[in-house]
Amino acid sequence: MTTTVEERWAQFFRYGPYALLGLATLISAAAADAVMTRREMYAAAGMVVAALALQGWWTRAVPRLLATDGTPDRSADHDAPRTEPTCDTADVGVRVLPERSTAGYVYFVLRTALAFALTWLNPFFAIYACLGYFEAGRLLPPRAARAGLVVTAVTMAGSQSGGLPPASVMNWVAFGALFLVNTVLVIVMSHLEIKEAEKVKERAETIAALEKALAENAALHAQLVVQAREAGVADERRRLAAEIHDTIAQGLTGIIAQLQVVASATDPDLARAHLDRAQALARQSLGEARRSVQNLSPAALEHATLPEALRRTVDEWSERTGVTARFTVTGSEEPLHEEVAATLLRIAQEALANAAKHADATRAGVTLSYMGDEVTLDIRDDGRGFDPGTVPPCTGTRGFGLHGMRARAERIAGTVAVESEAGQGTAISARVPLVRHD
Repeated sequence: MTTTVEERWAQFFRYGPYALLGLATLISAAAADAVMTRREMYAAAGMVVAALALQGWWTRAVPRLLATDGTPDRSADHDAPRTEPTCDTADVGVRVLPERSTAGYVYFVLRTALAFALTWLNPFFAIYACLGYFEAGRLLPPRAARAGLVVTAVTMAGSQSGGLPPASVMNWVAFGALFLVNTVLVIVMSHLEIKEAEKVKERAETIAALEKALAENAALHAQLVVQAREAGVADERRRLAAEIHDTIAQGLTGIIAQLQVVASATDPDLARAHLDRAQALARQSLGEARRSVQNLSPAALEHATLPEALRRTVDEWSERTGVTARFTVTGSEEPLHEEVAATLLRIAQEALANAAKHADATRAGVTLSYMGDEVTLDIRDDGRGFDPGTVPPCTGTRGFGLHGMRARAERIAGTVAVESEAGQGTAISARVPLVRHD
């Protein structure tokens, strides 16, 4: 039986808090001697028990709310298509009505307070506190949800800057910068969610028109409606997920790297330089997020050709990572269609991000080749390499690395090949048709 996206989210909201609380407790216990006194350990243990009890109460409370919210029970109607979650146990936490209640409000406030207190005692409990980002909009009304997101951002920034309260001036600077980054991330994600909801609403209106036109064939109509809605929502989520991974996620990785240097720097000038670089990355990530929502080409290609954008990308990556990198163009340069140029730029960014994250390389090279009726992009590094056969298949919303590159290339009838071996570096080659700019 195929599991829907809503059911997977329901399972996450049902079992995820237990898993995150358990993981946070294990890691915090391993580091307890370094960051906590014995009295704080006892206090943390008591709060962990309280958090576990709270989660148990909420798990039992939600089915009762679902059973009394006045929604007709459709569990016996086996022939009707499931266009929305029912009151089954697997769907607990999906529908909005029961959670946005007094019980949901109380649960969120108590869970957030416990997570904040635990993170104050041990920064690793932020693993459990991050649930606030997922639950605020689901459990609280809009105004209260914004307050919940801000509290969660404070908790996460405190953990990322070395613990609460900040112990030094540099820690306070890092805390402020990280709080800004977390707040920007919340704003961007909320903006993306609103845009997606608007698009889903537009599709729902189209579906309503189809319902009227196909009223004489209810069974076929229902099937088409479900397939159209799920396909549209899934396609938009995949696009937004890939864009977020290729822009915001990589930008935040760079920001965190800069702020980690700030946290340990003793030279104010050096700290200021890295803070300026982190601020520039934050602005760039915000701009890319807005362009992703509007489905526009990358900002790097707005006033530059693909070779110019790639050269700038390689130079900035080399400066940020300290890895020697060179960019080369072969063949006669052609004005490319914006979709082809955007695809090759995103593939290069993802390949370089993977090299910085996993390869431990000292040199890298990017070559753009114009070869008659196709364009080839080669990215090489002398890092540790890997076995391409061990890369897990892309399932659901996971796998935006090599799988994401291949998916982007395939959308414009291209291919991506990977050659790598342990200790021998990695070479990624993308081949796409040369479609000229109109």
